[in-house]
Amino acid sequence: MVTLAKSRGYRAFQAVNAVVLTGVVVVTLYPFINIVARSFSEERYILSGEVNLIPRGFNLTTYQIVVADPMFWTNYRNTVVYTVVATAIAMVLTTCYAYVLSKRHLKGRTFLIWVAVFTMFFNGGLIPNYVLVNSLGLTNSIWAIVLPNAISVFNLLVMKAFFENLPSDLEEAAAIDGLNTYGILGRIVLPLSKAVIATMVLFYAVSFWNSWFSAFLYLNRTELFPVTVYLRNIIAGATGAENAGAGAADLTQVAANIQSVTIMLTVLPILAVYPFVQRYFVSGVMLGAVKG
Repeated sequence: MVTLAKSRGYRAFQAVNAVVLTGVVVVTLYPFINIVARSFSEERYILSGEVNLIPRGFNLTTYQIVVADPMFWTNYRNTVVYTVVATAIAMVLTTCYAYVLSKRHLKGRTFLIWVAVFTMFFNGGLIPNYVLVNSLGLTNSIWAIVLPNAISVFNLLVMKAFFENLPSDLEEAAAIDGLNTYGILGRIVLPLSKAVIATMVLFYAVSFWNSWFSAFLYLNRTELFPVTVYLRNIIAGATGAENAGAGAADLTQVAANIQSVTIMLTVLPILAVYPFVQRYFVSGVMLGAVKG
C-alpha cells in the first residue's frame, strides 16, 4: 500500500510538474513569437493591436530598408569584431585574475578580492570615465569599447570559486613534474574548466553584442558604430532609414515595427550560438557557485 501510495503521489507530482513547466514555456515563448509576428506585419494591424501570434498583412518593408543600407552591414561587421575581440580580452584577463585569486596562500589575496568587489558597487561616474578614455586617446577606436568593460566582477567571482573547487593534488603533481604556473594553468586547469569557460564566453559575448551605450558615448564616426547604435538611431528617427531611400509611407511602416525588427536582427546570432554552449551553461554556473 505504501508503494502504491508513493507511486500515485509521484504520478500526481509528475502531472502537476508537467502542467507548470508547460505554462512556463508558453509564457516564455509567447512574447518572442509575438515579436516575430509584429516584425512581419503591416503598420495598420500593428497600430490597431490585431497582431498576436500570426503576422497580419505580411510585410518585409522594414527588413528591406534596413538590410539594403550598406552602413547596416558595416556596423554589423563592427559588432562581430568588437564582440570577438572584447570577449577574447575579457576571458584572458578574467581567467588569469580568477586563477590568481583562487590561491589561498597568495599574499594580499584578500585585498585583491576587495578591490574587485568594491568596483561592483562604486565607480568613478560617467564624466570621469569619459575624461579618462578621452585622455588616453581611445575615443573613436575599438579599444574604447573593449577595454573599459574588460572584466566583469560577477564572472570573475564565479570563475574564482570554480578554480578553488579543482583538486589541488593535480596542480601539485604537475609542479613536481616540472610545469611552471603558466604550464599548470594551460595544460591542467583550463582543460578541466571547459564548462565554466563556455559559460563565461556566453556571458561576455551576449553583454558585448547587446552593448550600445559605450559606442554611443565614445564613437563619433558612423562607420565605427556597432549595429545596436545603428538600429538605435533608426528608432530615434535618425538618418539611417532616410539614407536607405525610404519614402514617407515606408517610414511610417518602419516606425510601426522597427522595435520588433531590431530585436529580431540583434538576437538571431545569439540564438544561433547558444545551442552549442547551452550544455555547459548550468554546470558551469553551478560548479562555480556551489562549493563542496
